[in-house]
Amino acid sequence: MLPRDLSVAAELLLLLVCVQRLQGSALPAVSSYEFRAYRMQQFNLVQRKHGCRGAIVVAEARSADEPVLTRRCVIMKVLDFTTEKYLQAQKQSAAAILILLPKNISGIPHDTVQSFMVSESEALLKETLMPVYVVPEDKQLLYMYEEVKQAAATRTSSIFVRVLRSMVTATAFQILVSNNVPIKGITDNIITTLEGVLPGAGEDVPTVVIAAHYDSYGLAPWLSYGADSNGSGVTILLELARLFQKLFSNPSTRPPYHLMFSLTGGGKYNFLGTKRWIEDNLDHAESSLLHDNVAFVLCLDTLANSDELYMHVSRPPKHDTPMQSFIRQLEEVVSSRFPWVKVGLVHKKINLVESTVAWEHERYSLRRIPSFTLSRLEDPKSELRGSILDTMSQVDYRKMKRNGLIIAEALARYMYNLSDKISPKDVQIFKGQLDFHDSRMSSLMSFLTSVPRATQLLDKEPSHILLVNSLEHEFKRYLQQVHRHAYRQDRRDPDITFFDQMNQPIVMYRVKPAAFDLFLGGCIAAYLGIVYYTIQNFDYLYTKLKAAVKSKHD
Repeated sequence: MLPRDLSVAAELLLLLVCVQRLQGSALPAVSSYEFRAYRMQQFNLVQRKHGCRGAIVVAEARSADEPVLTRRCVIMKVLDFTTEKYLQAQKQSAAAILILLPKNISGIPHDTVQSFMVSESEALLKETLMPVYVVPEDKQLLYMYEEVKQAAATRTSSIFVRVLRSMVTATAFQILVSNNVPIKGITDNIITTLEGVLPGAGEDVPTVVIAAHYDSYGLAPWLSYGADSNGSGVTILLELARLFQKLFSNPSTRPPYHLMFSLTGGGKYNFLGTKRWIEDNLDHAESSLLHDNVAFVLCLDTLANSDELYMHVSRPPKHDTPMQSFIRQLEEVVSSRFPWVKVGLVHKKINLVESTVAWEHERYSLRRIPSFTLSRLEDPKSELRGSILDTMSQVDYRKMKRNGLIIAEALARYMYNLSDKISPKDVQIFKGQLDFHDSRMSSLMSFLTSVPRATQLLDKEPSHILLVNSLEHEFKRYLQQVHRHAYRQDRRDPDITFFDQMNQPIVMYRVKPAAFDLFLGGCIAAYLGIVYYTIQNFDYLYTKLKAAVKSKHD
């Protein structure tokens, strides 16, 4: 019996060595990595649903290059996220999409940024049941991305190679977002609007209103910093308030105009803050500057780049009106001092059938207040108006300062009636002590982009509340009659409904694929079969082996 025992022991040792080699390359099944990801927008606006309705994910990670994505979590980089691949994942009923966002946005090629922004805006137009998450890149996530990318690349190999790699060498990643609490709607958001005034010389003088919305928008609220749209508009407005305060503080240089400044919330959601502020001033307030002689309202939107400026109007300004006079002044400033800048007038009628508006000035135009929006964008549906890639890398401080200077010079020339007296090239009002401060504009932009300014966050998180309080402090520093208006929605009939669970912990498990267990089980079964056959036929095998050895010696 001794030879039989030695044979069994040798075969057991061989099995252990094989299993050890198979498991040596595997990642431990219990190894995991937890990270925080941010869910795609989810909101209802004017009875239309937008964004993703799902949050729970229990699926294996796969590359977007895989031919089959059903019930898989698709891992994408910014470069991979296109409208075609997004719709393909939806069509195949993918379990989820996880987008890896690089920390250095400025390193992304311009074409890739534009492509992502277009896909991002199209994805937000409709709702989807498929959860979509965005997460900043790190080493662990990049390792997972490369692994699933390599696995997808093996599909060009033979079937045998693909199956063997999947069963023996491949590492699977399980993505888990488990939350037993259902997603709930939120209708108690407070939208804050700030207003302040620089009183002009005289009584019953006209009022010029400078307005901008301060909130941001993008694929994921927690990653929407809105540098250009509309941090640039807010920055220029605050610099205009500081500079004109110096002119208004001196009786000898105080113009015969009131200058009102307005920072509104809810701009990315049909300009709800502007709508409520106008209603309060025109329908409920006994006295308001909007009640009286309003020369025009100038809305600032997306002005941090480009050599193009577009004036968007709902109806062309009539001859000899204040708005037409200001536009002429602006064109003169540009042609005499910045001839390389293109200035255009874009006329877009308000469609009363539509329940949403494209620009902030349309809210004023609906109430027959002369108004227009100044922006570097010609198309109101431009993808640049709402993207998580709208960061400081999209800002050109030199061009933003130039745009602010154009507005300031044109506004001063209008209020001081300098159109027929002197050329803008001969007299420059805003220089020296009245110049735009580069350091201040940089500080304002850094502050505005220090936290995401999504509307659903601004009244919930302490750092976001501090941002609105700081804007109010800036108004009180330079303006008079500063008021803060906090608007709550009617819970029975809200204009907009947000949803919770926008900030989720995700666990990534590094495991062997299920096929590996089947492969290992097959190996064990085969081994046991060989052992059983060897034991049952040991005398026969021993005789054959002995005969073979004897014949070899002979």
